[in-house]
Order: sequence, then C-alpha cells, then structure tokens
Amino acid sequence: MADLSVLKVLLHQKPIGTLVLLESDRILFTFDRSYIDNYMRDTLSLSFKDQYGGLITDIRPTQTRVMPFFSNLLPEGPMRDYLAQRAGVNPKREFFLLWALGQDLPGAITIQATDGDALPPIDNGDDSHRGANQGRPLRFSLAGVQLKFSAVMAATGGLTIPVNGVGGSWIVKLPSSKYERVPENEYAMMTLARRIGIDVPEIRLISVNAINGLPEGMSDIGTMAFAIRRFDRLDDGSAVHIEDFAQVFDIYPDNKYKKASYKNIAKVLRAESGEAQIEEFIRRLVFNTLIGNADMHLKNWSLIYPDRRTPVLSPAYDYVSTIVYLKDENMALKYVRTSKFSEISKDELKYLAAKALLPQKLVVDTAADTVDRFFQIWKQEKFHLELPRQFVDTIDKHLSHIPIFNS
Repeated sequence: MADLSVLKVLLHQKPIGTLVLLESDRILFTFDRSYIDNYMRDTLSLSFKDQYGGLITDIRPTQTRVMPFFSNLLPEGPMRDYLAQRAGVNPKREFFLLWALGQDLPGAITIQATDGDALPPIDNGDDSHRGANQGRPLRFSLAGVQLKFSAVMAATGGLTIPVNGVGGSWIVKLPSSKYERVPENEYAMMTLARRIGIDVPEIRLISVNAINGLPEGMSDIGTMAFAIRRFDRLDDGSAVHIEDFAQVFDIYPDNKYKKASYKNIAKVLRAESGEAQIEEFIRRLVFNTLIGNADMHLKNWSLIYPDRRTPVLSPAYDYVSTIVYLKDENMALKYVRTSKFSEISKDELKYLAAKALLPQKLVVDTAADTVDRFFQIWKQEKFHLELPRQFVDTIDKHLSHIPIFNS
C-alpha cells in the first residue's frame, strides 16, 4: 500500500497507531503494538476502554468518515467547509481532512502523513475540489460549528492568527452573522459562571479590529469577538489531552443531541473521577438550566487528562443563553425523564441521582447552593454585563418558569 494512504497518529508526540486509507474509501485505525503492550500508557479515550478496563483493539473499518473519536476532532458545518476549501480537500472525506488539519487538533493528538507530506494532494479522488484552495491553508482544527480560530495573544492584549493557523494558545470566536451579540452573550454567561464557582478559563471580549491575520472578509461581520485561553495548551506550548463526551460515547457529531443524556455523563464521572467531579457537574448543569442554554450537547462537555491517564471535567466552555435567540423549551439532552426547562425540579434532580447512582444529598445540596449563588449574583450584575435589556428580560422571564429556581 502506498505511504500516502497512511497517517501516523501521535499522542503527546509519541506514535500510538495508524489510520490507513483502503480501497473504496474505507478507513481503518489500528493501535501500534508498543502502545497495546504498555500497561502504563497514556489514555487516548474512554471509548477504547472495555468493561474490564482493558484496551479495545478490535476496530472495524469505516466508510468515508473516520471512526467517531477522530471525526469529533474535526470542525462541523461552515467552519469545516471553509477550512476544507482552503486546503483543497473534499469536506466529506475525513481521512484527507485529518491529514490537512492534523498538526493542531484538540487535545494532545497530532496526525502526520508517513511520507512527511504536509498537505494531502488537492486531487484526492474528487475532481470537484481540484484547485479549490484559495490563499494559504489554515492547518488547525477546533471542533464545533461556529467560526473560530486558534490565535496568539500579544503582550499588548491583541490577538494574532498564525500564518498557518498552528500554535495558538487562545481561541477567538467571531461574531455571528445570524444572531445578535453572541460574543457579548458568551462573555457575560462565562463571567457569571466563574462568579458562582465554576472552573472557567481566562476570557476576554475584544474588538475584531484588534485581531491580526484574519482571513479576508472576516473582519466585516461584527465589532466584538470572544476570546478564551485554550485549556488544552500549556504556557510552554505543550498539549494537554482532552476528549468530549461524543468521543467518550463513540458517537458521531451529528448525533450529539441524541443517544445519551446528562445521566449518562454523570455515570461516567462517578465511575472515573469521584465526588468532587459530580459536584462540579451538577453546578454546571443547574447553571446552564438557569441561563437557558439549550445547546449543552455532548460536545459541550469534555474530559481533560492532567496526568495523561485519569480524566476530570475540563474547564467550562461554550456557555451561551440561547433562549434569547430561539424560544426553545428544551435542553439539548434529557436530565433523565425530561429535557424541558419548565420540568427541571428537585424531584428530577433526585431521580437523576438515583439513576446515576449519585449521593442524593450531594446532588440536591449542590443544586440548591448553585441556585442561591446565581440568584444573588444575577440580581447584582444583570444590568452590568453589556447585555441588551431584552436579553436580561428574556432570562428573567425564563427563570420564573424554572421549578428549581422558584422552590
């Protein structure tokens, strides 16, 4: 088989396996024997852990898409289309997309061609993308739908997108062309989250004009951008491994609203991380219920591996009050029995505790403490958060219908 059809997969810069492109666009991932035989190996994903704690090595080929763990490393929607076009790659052919973007993926994974070619051939079996790349390719992947870039923060506070997109320790999220003041919304919600005790990375609200290196035409879509320090990158540039819960559950991104519930996330945390993580999970879950975030799907919850082996909840990210844009009565996932904001009660929290085998007192007390903290801080700060008055009024109206807020 030609080397150009083989990609090396590295974890913390050490080879652990290969992705091979087979006939008929089938793709196979296999672990290296050295990784399999190392019982002190770094953890790649809980999705490769069998019921006895061993490593799953019997992996079936996939068609066109890579297996879910790797597919979830790639951006979705317009961001995928944009980066694929820049690299001259068909966005549906994920083997080549990983080849193009594999130098700066979420977590401590990097992917390289075995023959050293930095970019896949433009003609990768699809003439419709021949010559489609325009300008310099951007060689990074940040999972998700929103337009965002990896960036470097200058001492003066400005952000610069590196020439090839690789190496930034910040994520800059641009304004939405569809929804009003999303960066301001996210900055406000993340600020509130930090105030009530949730682990939030360093964040900034910056002028789009203060961002250097934006691709042509992207500086015209709004005035403010949201910047967040990458928690999967250390100050020395080294990577910390992370995975989102779509990866944990071996689910493709297009099923991130399906096939799991918050109960399932809680059960993983109970099994892997202990009571402190359950408390943080409940605090975050209740907070997002209160702000009306209907987009806390599986990819907006992640694990991080500070010691390379044991997972804990990553710092918080992607907290937006979505109800100010869409009058959605449902959360992204069910607690257990319901996803309706108006049905999230103390009884539902007790049911969650019972079904996920969590200490009921811990769950109920953490929820009550979160509600109390939120009530006090929201009352003090809601008119000082750079939110339009109609956003504040919408959240206030939402809160009046949430049982756990009014009990």
